[in-house]
Amino acid sequence: MNFKVLTNFAFLCIFSIAFSQKDSVRVIREYTTAPLPINEHIAIDGVLSDTGWEHVPWDGNFTVYEPNNGQRPRQLTQFKITYDAKYLYVAVKCLDSVPSSIEKRLARRDNFAGDWIEINIDSYHDRRTGFSFNVSAAGVKGDEFISQNGDNWDASWNPIWYTATQIGEIGWTAEMKIPFSQLKFGTAEEQVWGLQIHRRLFRDEERSIWQSIPLESPGWVSEFGILKGLKNIQPQKQLEIQPFLVNQYDSYPKQEGNPFKDGRDYVLNAGLDAKIGITNDLTLDLTVNPDFGQVDADPGAIALDGFQIFFEERRPFFIENKNIFDYEFADGNDNVFYSRRIGRSPQKSVNAVAGEYVDLPINSTILGAAKFSGKTKDGWSLGLMESVTGKMFAEVGSFDGEKRSELVEPLTNYLVARVQKDFNERNSFVGGIFTATNRNLTSELEFLRKAAYTGGLDFRHSWKNRNYYLEGNFVGSHVVGRENAIANTQRSITHLFQRVDASHVNVDPNRTSLTGTGGKLEIGKTGGGSWRYNGGLVWRSPELELNDIGFLRQADEIKQTAQIRKLFLKPTNFYRRAQIGLEQYTTYDFEGNYNRIQYEMQGFINYKNNWWTEIGAAHKPRIFSNTVLRGGPRWRWSEENFAYLFFGSDNRKKFNFTLGYVNSQAAQNNFSLERYVLRFYYQPFDAFSLSVSSEYEENPNRTQYVTETSINGLPRYITGNIDQRTFSTSIRFNYSINPNLSIQYYGQPFISRGIYTDFNYVANSLAKNINERVTLFNQDQLTSTETGNSYSIDENLDGTVDYEIANPDFSFVQFRSNLVVRWEYVPGSEIFLVWSQGVAGLANPYDTLGSNLDGQIFGEKKDNTFLIKATYRFIL
Repeated sequence: MNFKVLTNFAFLCIFSIAFSQKDSVRVIREYTTAPLPINEHIAIDGVLSDTGWEHVPWDGNFTVYEPNNGQRPRQLTQFKITYDAKYLYVAVKCLDSVPSSIEKRLARRDNFAGDWIEINIDSYHDRRTGFSFNVSAAGVKGDEFISQNGDNWDASWNPIWYTATQIGEIGWTAEMKIPFSQLKFGTAEEQVWGLQIHRRLFRDEERSIWQSIPLESPGWVSEFGILKGLKNIQPQKQLEIQPFLVNQYDSYPKQEGNPFKDGRDYVLNAGLDAKIGITNDLTLDLTVNPDFGQVDADPGAIALDGFQIFFEERRPFFIENKNIFDYEFADGNDNVFYSRRIGRSPQKSVNAVAGEYVDLPINSTILGAAKFSGKTKDGWSLGLMESVTGKMFAEVGSFDGEKRSELVEPLTNYLVARVQKDFNERNSFVGGIFTATNRNLTSELEFLRKAAYTGGLDFRHSWKNRNYYLEGNFVGSHVVGRENAIANTQRSITHLFQRVDASHVNVDPNRTSLTGTGGKLEIGKTGGGSWRYNGGLVWRSPELELNDIGFLRQADEIKQTAQIRKLFLKPTNFYRRAQIGLEQYTTYDFEGNYNRIQYEMQGFINYKNNWWTEIGAAHKPRIFSNTVLRGGPRWRWSEENFAYLFFGSDNRKKFNFTLGYVNSQAAQNNFSLERYVLRFYYQPFDAFSLSVSSEYEENPNRTQYVTETSINGLPRYITGNIDQRTFSTSIRFNYSINPNLSIQYYGQPFISRGIYTDFNYVANSLAKNINERVTLFNQDQLTSTETGNSYSIDENLDGTVDYEIANPDFSFVQFRSNLVVRWEYVPGSEIFLVWSQGVAGLANPYDTLGSNLDGQIFGEKKDNTFLIKATYRFIL
C-alpha cells in the first residue's frame, strides 16, 4: 500500500488523539411518571380535561436548541406522561401569547409542517436508537425510527398510535396514546427510558427541548434525559395481519399484429402482510405476493459511463427496519445489501425473428418474503431476511397466433443475516453480516452466477462522551458459476480484468469462482467544540463482487480520505449558523497506480432571516481512470476545476425557492459541465402544496467513449466530441382534505440527447496533452453511410474501409406520473385509488429538447394504469 496513504492516515490518528478535550459536565433531567388509576379513562381529543391527568405532574423549563442554544424560549411548553397496562399517554401544552399566529398546515403523514411537538423515546436505553412520535397543530401525524444516534431518521416506520390536537386562547394542546406494542423494551420491574420532548415554534423557526443539548454534542439520542416510574408494565407482542386486494386496469396504444398489445389488460390480485411479535423485542414480518402499485416511479436517468445507476428503495416491506440490515462498507452507495436486487428486471434478453413480438416481464415476481428483526434489551440487534422470487418467462408470439415461452429469470433465493452487539456502556458495538444468493439455473441461464456469498465484520468505538470515534469494517465475497458466467464477471464494467496494460489482473476463462475483499477504517471527531475532522482508508480488491444482492460500482481501488470542518454555532446579527470545510482524497489501484487526487472546499451559511447559501469548489490536478475505455488501457483526463453555488429563501414561507448553478471545466476544453437548478415550493392555503424541481444540464466532452473496434488485428478505441443536453422536472402536489385523506401527484418528464462530432481514436491514452492523447479523423477518413446509421472509416487512406462504427447520436425521452388518493379510514388500514401514466422512447436527436418534449411526451398516447387497492390491518 502506498506510503503516502499510510502517512496521511497516521497523521489523522495522532491529530484526533492529541486534540481530545475533557468531557463537559451536563445535568441529566428526569421525569417520574405514575400509572393511570384503574377507574380512570383518558379520551384522546386534545382537550386535556380528563381527571386521569391529575395524578401526574406537569414539567417544562424548556431551553432553546436552535438558533440561540441554551437560552429561554419565546413561548413556554409543558407536558405530563402517564400510562396503563397497554398504553403510554402524553399531554402537551404549547403555550402561545399570539394564538392567531399558530401555523396549522395540513399535509400528508410525516410531512412535519407548521407548528409541531414530538416525543422521542429511547426505550432500549442504548443511547443510539429511539422512537419518535410527532403531531402538528393541525393534527397531522409523523413518526420515525431514529438510529445512528440521530444521524438517520426513518420515516417509513408507520406504527399504530392515536393523537388529537386543539387550538385555544392560550395556545394549542396535544394528546398522544402510544401502544406499548409499538415500542420495544425488555422485562424489568421498573423501566428506565431515554426521553426528549421537542417543540417547533414555526413563525420564529425556534426549536426548544426539554433536555438541553449543546449544538456541539456528538449526537441526539445519547443526550436524552430520563423517563422513570414505569413499573410492572409487560412487554406487548405485536400480532398484526394486513390482507390486501388490488383491482387493476391497464390501457395503452394498440399495436396491430402484436398479440400482447391489444390495448388493454385487467388484473385482480391479492396478498398478505403480517407482523408477528416473537418477543416484545423481535418481530417477524411476512409478505406473500406483495404489491407495490402505489409506489412512485423511479426518476429518469441515463449513464454514458457504462456503470449501473443506483435507485433508492421505495417499497414499504424493504424500507421498514432497513437500518438493521444496512451495511455500507465503503463510501458512496456501495453496500453489502441492496434490496432492489430482489424483484429485479429479468436478466436474459430474448431474440425475436421478423414477425415475432416479445412480452417481457418488467420485474421478477416476489413469491414471498420474511423478515425477522429487532433489538433486545441486552443490546443485540438482530436481522434475518429470506425472500424467494419465481421463474419468469417471456412470451414470444406472432400475428398468426403462435406463441412460445422462454425462461428469462430463474427461481432465486435471497438470504440476509445481520447482527450487532452493544457494549462498553453502549459506547461501542461489534457486528457482522452474511448474505447468500442461490439461483436454480437451467442451461439457457448459465451465463448467470449460480451462487454468491458475502460476509462482513464491523465495529465502532466512541470515547470522550462520544466526541471521538474509531470505526471500521471488513467484507469478503465469493461467487461461483460456470466458466462463461465467471468470465462475464471478470469482463464486466465493475472489474475489467481484460485491461490491456494491467499486470495484476487478467481474464482466466477456466475459472469457476472469484473471491475478493473490501473494507474501511476511519477515525475522527464528531462532537465537542466547533471543530470536526476525520480520516480513513477504503479498499475494494479486484475480485470483490457484491452485485447479486448488494451494490458495488467499481472494484480494484484503494482510497485515502481526510476532512476537517469548522462550525460556527453561536448566532450573530448576520447568521443563525454556518460552517466551512476542507476535504482531500487520493485513489490507487491494486497495481500501485496513482490515479486521482482531489481537494475540495465547502461552505454553508443560514442567515438571520433564514435564507441560506451553499458554496463549494474543487481542484483535481490528477485524474486517471481504469474504466473509461471499457477494458482498454488506463486513461488520463485533463485536470479539472469545478464550483457550485446554491442559495434559497426561508423554507417556512408559503412560497420559497432554491436556485443553483454548477460549473466544471477541464484543461484544454477536454470536458465541461454546466447545470442550472430551480426548485420552488408553494402552499397557497393550509391544505394544498405544490413543489417543482427542474434541472437543465449541458455536458460537452471532446473524448466521450464510443466503441472499440480493431485495425490490422490491433484494438482501436474510438471517442468523439459529444454535445449532451439534459432536462428534467419533478412535479409534486398534495391536497389534504383532512389528516387521514389526501390527494397526491408526482410527475416527471425527462429528456436527454447527445450529438457526436469530431470522431477520433486513442493514440496515447496517458498523454497529458489532449492533442497527443487522441488523433482526429479528417473528412477523407470518415464518411457517413447512406442511411446515416453508421460511419465508414478509411484510417490509412488506401481506398478500403478499415472499419465501421454505428452512429451513436441519441435522444431518450421518458415521462412517468402517479396520481394517488389515499384514505386511512381506520389507523393502519388504507384505501388507495391510483392513476399512473407513462411513456418512454427515442426521439430525433437533431430536434430541440423543447420539440421532443412537445412531440414525444405531450403529443404521444401514454400507457395508463388504474388501480384500487384496499388494505385492512387486523390487530390481534
